Amino acid sequence: MKRIVLRRLAALVPLVWLVATLTFVVVQAAPGSYADTIDNPRLSPETREAIRTRYGLDRSAGEQYLSWLGAVLTGDLGTSFLYREPVTAVLSRALPPTLLLAGSGLLLTLVLGLALAMAAVRHPHGWADRVITLLSLTLYGVPSFWLAGILVLVFSVSLGWFPASHMHSVDATRLGGLASLADLLHHLFLPAVCLGLVGAAGTARYVRATLLDVRASRFMLAARARGIPGPRLLFVHALRPALLPVVTLLGLALPVLVSGSVVIETIFSWPGMGQVAFNAARARDIPLILGATLIGAAAVVLGNLVSDLLYAVVDPRSRGEQ
Repeated sequence: MKRIVLRRLAALVPLVWLVATLTFVVVQAAPGSYADTIDNPRLSPETREAIRTRYGLDRSAGEQYLSWLGAVLTGDLGTSFLYREPVTAVLSRALPPTLLLAGSGLLLTLVLGLALAMAAVRHPHGWADRVITLLSLTLYGVPSFWLAGILVLVFSVSLGWFPASHMHSVDATRLGGLASLADLLHHLFLPAVCLGLVGAAGTARYVRATLLDVRASRFMLAARARGIPGPRLLFVHALRPALLPVVTLLGLALPVLVSGSVVIETIFSWPGMGQVAFNAARARDIPLILGATLIGAAAVVLGNLVSDLLYAVVDPRSRGEQ
């Protein structure tokens, strides 16, 4: 186990550096700069050139890269062009909303996905299994932006049950403790459901297939021959081996938990990492783009590490292989 952790952590630094460097190259290769994205017709060419000089955009790409890399090695991610404050401050402010949204979506994914899979394999190829399979395949193939639009159209525009955007109401600062929490959950519902439904569909499909394989294994036949009842057979003996796909999904979900969902956060105007990254890309805010990339790349490596560790816990046979 310790060897797995050390190997993944050793790969963290070069991988994050490589991803950030490639991102820097792509951003530099794109036409224009932050000064060109400022939408102000009164801004003269001389003023735009002064902005380039102020932010060091008039220097060569190599000089900008070495300056950024040297600052990163000292723990300084630079100052955001768009927000006019340190990148670390912008990202630290955006991280909690992203963790709340992605964590809620992940919880819904696991609970609903496992429930659907367990209900489907109670009677394989029965009517419930067919309905759940059709529903899972439909949701799994639906683009998240389309599902978000449908949820907003039905539950916000038509029914008016939930707000269509933002994390709080305009007057949320005047609300008390419980009222403020209720307002937050009211805004959280639609984006969390949008994230959770698509994930639950994939989880249900993976776990269902694994459960069917486990049901046909020898140890399950032996347990059935000993007279163990069906629910206990399914929940106690079959569920743990079937959790292996879920473990992999948890590892893949960690980058989303940290870096946010760009599509969902942008559609619902959720003030998280995804929306910050989207705004940074639109404004060609190089320090903020690179800072968000560093966080996302580190989350990918840590996600793989968490997946490996959980895999070893769920399936002890894999410990010797790793």
